Amino acid sequence: MSHDLTLQEIAESIPKSLLNASDKDIEGLQEILEQTLEVRESHKELQRMVKSYTNGHVSSGGQR
Repeated sequence: MSHDLTLQEIAESIPKSLLNASDKDIEGLQEILEQTLEVRESHKELQRMVKSYTNGHVSSGGQR
């Protein structure tokens, strides 16, 4: 089962090493998070495309 964390739970779980990280380290982490979100959104879109295809309704955006 999935558990959605609250903002407070996330804030309380931040390790001290992250709180004391340099700006460069934080920028690197931010880039990783941004890329992770892009991959997540792409995965969701792929799931929608597969579902649409298996239902016999391929969207025009997915055809070449």
